[in-house]
Amino acid sequence: MARIYEYQSKNLLKKGGVPTPQGEVASTPEEARAVAERIGRPVVIKMQVWVTGRAGLGGIQFADSPEEAEAKARELLGKKVKNFVVDRILVEEKLDIEAEYFAGLVIDDAQKCPLLVFSSVGGTGIEEIARTHPEKITKMPVDILAGLREYQVRNLIRKTGITGKPLVQLSSLLTRFYKVAHAYDARSAEMNPLVLTRDGKIYAADCHFTVDDYAVFRHPDLGIEVAREFDRPPTELEKIAYQVEEKDHRGTFYFLQMIDEVSPQDLAIGFNGAGGGGSMMSMDAVLGRGFKLANYCDTSGNPAAAKVYRAAKIILSQPHIKGYFASGSGVASQEQYHSARGLVKAFYEEQLEIPGVIRLGGNFEEKAIEILGTYLKGIPGEVEGYGRDDSPEFCARRMEELIHAGESLGHRVRSIEVLSPPAERYSFEILTGNLFIDQDKCRDCQSKGCVEACTAGILAIEDGRAALAISREDAKRGKCTECLACEIFCKFHEQDAIFIHLPIPGLKEYRDSLINGLDPASDLGKDR
Repeated sequence: MARIYEYQSKNLLKKGGVPTPQGEVASTPEEARAVAERIGRPVVIKMQVWVTGRAGLGGIQFADSPEEAEAKARELLGKKVKNFVVDRILVEEKLDIEAEYFAGLVIDDAQKCPLLVFSSVGGTGIEEIARTHPEKITKMPVDILAGLREYQVRNLIRKTGITGKPLVQLSSLLTRFYKVAHAYDARSAEMNPLVLTRDGKIYAADCHFTVDDYAVFRHPDLGIEVAREFDRPPTELEKIAYQVEEKDHRGTFYFLQMIDEVSPQDLAIGFNGAGGGGSMMSMDAVLGRGFKLANYCDTSGNPAAAKVYRAAKIILSQPHIKGYFASGSGVASQEQYHSARGLVKAFYEEQLEIPGVIRLGGNFEEKAIEILGTYLKGIPGEVEGYGRDDSPEFCARRMEELIHAGESLGHRVRSIEVLSPPAERYSFEILTGNLFIDQDKCRDCQSKGCVEACTAGILAIEDGRAALAISREDAKRGKCTECLACEIFCKFHEQDAIFIHLPIPGLKEYRDSLINGLDPASDLGKDR
């Protein structure tokens, strides 16, 4: 699920005809003062963060004048709250509240439908309300095909003892609330508190939506950069990684940074799992050895070698990690030689200096281990490959032994070279990049083994040189599976005439910012 901020949720409600307090978002104290001046009466100032209990954290302040609003905004902006640095605040009119309610909508997986929940008590979490006032809560499933009818909502609310004008207003408001949540594919939504003012009006004083991550693409207006349920804003590296996942659906690629900034003193490693249960076991094994995880990454579901390559490049964009640990399911159904080739290409390009322990249990694991052992002998770091019979605990111990045996202070992030092949170089587009062939070198090739290595059958020999055996359109549409076998064979066994360029938008700029001591969150010079 992807979270959006309170001010965004309220904008959706306003579009759907649900009353909300007059207000605007501000990112500077001066903007907060201007908003308070436009409102022209006492205001409430709320920091925009994805945490509960903001009032207890000092994140909700009140101001009677624009000058006070500016001062209170200055206190809040820039404040560190859990995993957030407050960079936006919501300035709203202060309401004269008579009663508070709770209204929420959540997808009930058991009933396979939305569940509308209403309570005549609000202001605290629904769990607390259920504990202290269970009789005040009522709920009903919503028929996804028929939708929610206003008379159904009236019957629901009436059970809590509410009658008269508030019943009518609430019934209309909740019906609109449901329509908004449905239109934006909300997995959950709540208005808490939903308030009745002393002049008889009802407003959504607070509101929060989470959007189904598979539906985010339908709502570009929400500006969601990463369709994940974070408890903080996504990091720049997570945004870069998500672009890879978003545009390549061959298997899974999930990347999450676990440490804000790895220091040279941290015993932190880059973690690359494959499959939920096996990855959890592997994480437990390395944590049990005293390691910290710089990141969590999952490449499972039979990803292309190109996707594993990109995952490795992103993991290796974290400075000071002491090792690269890959381990997932012991009986994965994916062809593990794809993962092995992706790692070989990434480690070779990086000239990996830190140790790597790679456990690739599953189909063709022997071939995968052979690929790692054959092609990674020439890099500075020592990389060991293991299979299903080697336990995560054993592999974690090897990681510990290799790190303690070495003298490296940790991984050094390298800049990414900009590819500038000669204009006459033979090339064609593939699904997520380009394949280049130096056909002059091909003439000296003795084996023409790249064609045999290409199990997809997209290469052939023409006039003694490697070339496309299919149309360029078919190669671009995915006939080339990006298995990387042709490049690896040619590089290590023949003329080093094939290079597969697999760009990762934003990664060069991110690395350069680290190397130059700049803030990676800066958009300066970033071209995505």
